[in-house]
Amino acid sequence: MSRERATALLVDFDGVLRRWDPAVAAGVEREYGLTEGVLGEIAMSWGLLQPVLTGQVSHAQWMSSVADALTPSVGDPARARAAVDEWQRYRGEVDPDVLAFIREVRAAGVRVGLGTNATDLLDADLAALDLTDELDVIVNSSVIGVHKPAKEYFQAACEALETPASRVLFVDDEDRAVAGARVAGLSAHRWTGPSDLRYLRAALTPAA
Repeated sequence: MSRERATALLVDFDGVLRRWDPAVAAGVEREYGLTEGVLGEIAMSWGLLQPVLTGQVSHAQWMSSVADALTPSVGDPARARAAVDEWQRYRGEVDPDVLAFIREVRAAGVRVGLGTNATDLLDADLAALDLTDELDVIVNSSVIGVHKPAKEYFQAACEALETPASRVLFVDDEDRAVAGARVAGLSAHRWTGPSDLRYLRAALTPAA
């Protein structure tokens, strides 16, 4: 049985709409004499990451925890904090191809939501990247208290989009999130890059 055609798009933020230049973190790590990759490794450790993604702690508290964990590596709490602050000043870049696609499908009447595991800094990031008016709905894990790939996350996203799960197409660069969306009844596509846009465009365009 063929699926219903999607009438709403739910797109991931980091790794899809926003991309990060790894050279920025690498430059900070070199400047402060840190092991390459250590900033991301500490920040993404689940014990520190899970509370901030579910709104139990703020982005600022999360970064304070990262600085605390980094202190033994630099030998000075103030220097650890300076390294984290410098790293955090860079807020990523918008993928212009993805943004153009979002504008295109919204113009065609498709509702577009941002479906992201994020912190309380998300709104500020969207404003800084001039994305505030580019999306119909923002579904932030730290606001709703549950993160991808939980079924409850996708249920909340579909409610926000005012669209049944069977009519929502979800795009994410992580396999676990894609699998979770499918369990929740959404169509889901594993993002590999702008070459995927041809398929996504076809999936959201009514047949002639």
